[in-house]
Amino acid sequence: MKVKLECHEANHICDKNQYKEAGFLEKVKLTFHLLYCRACRTYTANNTKLTKAMNNPKVETVSQDEKNALKERLARELGQ
Repeated sequence: MKVKLECHEANHICDKNQYKEAGFLEKVKLTFHLLYCRACRTYTANNTKLTKAMNNPKVETVSQDEKNALKERLARELGQ
C-alpha cells in the first residue's frame, strides 16, 4: 500500500472528497499529504470555500423598478 501521494493525486482526491466520492483510505492518505504540503492545503481550502459558496449562494437581486430606474439614469447620462 502506497501512503505517500504526489500533489496531482492529492488534488484529485480532494476533488472527489468535495463531491463525497472519496473513500476512507483516500481521505486518510490526503490527510497525511496535507500535513506536509502547503500548496495542497491551499488548494483544499480554496476547494472548500468554492463548495460552500456554491451550496449557500447569498445573491441579492434588484427589483424590476430599480432596474428600470438604473436604465433610465444610464440613458440620460449617456445622452448628454
